[in-house]
Amino acid sequence: MSFYFAQFLTGLASASSLFLVACGLSLIFGVTRIVNFAHGSFYMLGAYLAYTLVQYVPGSIVGFWGSVIAAALVVGLIGAIIEVVMLRRIYNAPELYQLVATFGIVLIVQDAVLWIFGAEDKLGPRAPGLDGIVRIFGEPIPQYDLLLVALGPAVLGALWLLLNRTRWGVLVRAATLDREMVASLGVNQSWLFTTVFFLGSFLAGLGGALQVPRVSINLLMDLSIIAEAFVVVVIGGMGSIPGAFVAALLIGELNAFGVLVLPQATIVLAFVVMAVVLVIRPYGLFGKQETAAHAAGQVEAPIRPASPLKRTIALALLALLLVLPFLMGEFALVLATDILIFALFAASLHFIMGNSGMVSFGHAAYFALGCYGAAFLVKYFGGSMEMALVAGPLFAGLGALVFGWFCVRLSGVYMAMLTLAAAQIVWSTAFQWQELTGGDDGLLGIWPSDWARSKTAFYYLSLALCGGGILLLRRMIFSPFGYALRGGRDNPNRTESIGIDLRAQQWAAFVIAGVFAGIAGGVYVFSKGSIFPDEAAIPRSVDALVMVLLGGVQTLSGPIVGAGVFRLLEDEISRLDYWRAILGGIIVGIVIIAPEGIAGFIKRIAVKAGLEREGETAA
Repeated sequence: MSFYFAQFLTGLASASSLFLVACGLSLIFGVTRIVNFAHGSFYMLGAYLAYTLVQYVPGSIVGFWGSVIAAALVVGLIGAIIEVVMLRRIYNAPELYQLVATFGIVLIVQDAVLWIFGAEDKLGPRAPGLDGIVRIFGEPIPQYDLLLVALGPAVLGALWLLLNRTRWGVLVRAATLDREMVASLGVNQSWLFTTVFFLGSFLAGLGGALQVPRVSINLLMDLSIIAEAFVVVVIGGMGSIPGAFVAALLIGELNAFGVLVLPQATIVLAFVVMAVVLVIRPYGLFGKQETAAHAAGQVEAPIRPASPLKRTIALALLALLLVLPFLMGEFALVLATDILIFALFAASLHFIMGNSGMVSFGHAAYFALGCYGAAFLVKYFGGSMEMALVAGPLFAGLGALVFGWFCVRLSGVYMAMLTLAAAQIVWSTAFQWQELTGGDDGLLGIWPSDWARSKTAFYYLSLALCGGGILLLRRMIFSPFGYALRGGRDNPNRTESIGIDLRAQQWAAFVIAGVFAGIAGGVYVFSKGSIFPDEAAIPRSVDALVMVLLGGVQTLSGPIVGAGVFRLLEDEISRLDYWRAILGGIIVGIVIIAPEGIAGFIKRIAVKAGLEREGETAA
């Protein structure tokens, strides 16, 4: 019994640390409505800054805690500056644009930390005066963990007083419930948002600074914490501080005891709980339905068939793709193959996002399932490449069929978070089920059939499958099925009132998108000869979002243009030092300067020049 009590206290200590990060994220979302992917970067910055400051005051209690507080304050200031300089410009943009912009900030911060602090992991000193143990029921408990156990409720109490006993707190709570009403009363929203961002960033920085005596400080801290923070915020209810506290306790104890009960499923448990909570109570344990009201769809310009000029351009592009092997070397063909694969991957996401209004933060799940489905058939059943290219999309479609049944019952950011949970379940399973997937070592030796071994032959195979897939998706967009999806996106109540089962239509679209992402995944695994769990991870899903938004979500050519530009940029700048910061800057710049994307920007210029009619979509 004493061992389990010690494990319980360990879970409480972890829960307190997680709560500090999650409550800041929840506070920022509740007021600004930004799904802040960069929140994990503030956590990482807090850890690095505290580690650096502590080096100047070794062994001093006042110096240690002064360094922790100073690091958190600096992070809060950095967060406020980012809000003023970058995020303030995109408050009226759709949530997806905000998410992608904050991911660009993640890339910038990663390289900034690498440049300033170096790539080596760092081990911080123990907290002076709290470097011993206390025996409870005979079990040794670190004194520092007991401090963290007490700190969580203390921060919760301080936030309650701040939000309920100050005028600023009243304004924050009012903005969380109805931001537009607060603005109509003459409240300076810019000032309010900046102060909220400062406090949220401060809490994230404090959470990171407090980890210095507990864990190694490294460049992967940002993405590792943001996934769990999202889980806590969604389970508790977006914008609910008490909900974040309860959810942090739940996840902290789940992780502590999950290691004992289900050691092979520790990573996936939190995401399973998140998915279950969202299915049973879509707005979280303490959330309210009004929180997601802002995510309602809006009417967009109608999509029209391509003009003769665009058809001519498309035919010229196809002719160029057909003769490309005679013009380029092998390296260029490999790059072109990658662009084709990711163009289909992005187009499959655009099919449900742009055409159907369904937001997915976890589309990489079906890309990865397509990869694994094809790899399993070759590796374990001795199947051919031709059979594997059929098995991949079927496997992905089956996954989309199961996950989509739950996802289409939600909308807005909650649907997006459930798709994220689905992707994390796939990634966690692939990472931990080593006997089947090879775990982090992956599955190797997945090569094409003999006739497709040459770069030229495989390029033509990719062109046929991926190009054909893009054309089929486009054909479906202009079918009655596609029109019904757009009607549900723009006005779901009217669509259902004329007898269309919108949920069934959306479920079908979700499965179709999964199948085509699986086709891209099947081709991808043979192009690389291997598959690793990273293909289902958060960065791969964000890649798809970036490609769609980079090209333009309101144009049919957007995913193709976005995939081409993204892969070319990635290929060119990845050879440079600190290429992530360059890519992140480009992403943030495009979101701020041309939120309609590259294809959308070209379309706007063409409309002004009289070359295109308003509302006509790029081919």
